[in-house]
Amino acid sequence: MIPQLVTVRVERPGRAPIRAWVPVLPVALALSPLLIVAALAALIACVVFRVDVVRAFVAGWRLVCALPGTRVDVHEGRSAVLVSIR
Repeated sequence: MIPQLVTVRVERPGRAPIRAWVPVLPVALALSPLLIVAALAALIACVVFRVDVVRAFVAGWRLVCALPGTRVDVHEGRSAVLVSIR
């Protein structure tokens, strides 16, 4: 199952945390022209470096499907950025 929602939370000292919920599908649709260009670039890179194109795209799809449940926490000093993919 592909990710459906990305939650971003930025905590700063002395200020209220900033939260943002980003739906993946509308963003992917809006950026689809860039996704097509990126897929073509990946195809060309696979041909240049002699990598099996089908296996590379299957591996990329499996990586995207494994993203739900991923949580990334970055703390720098007293500030923090928390990203959760659902």
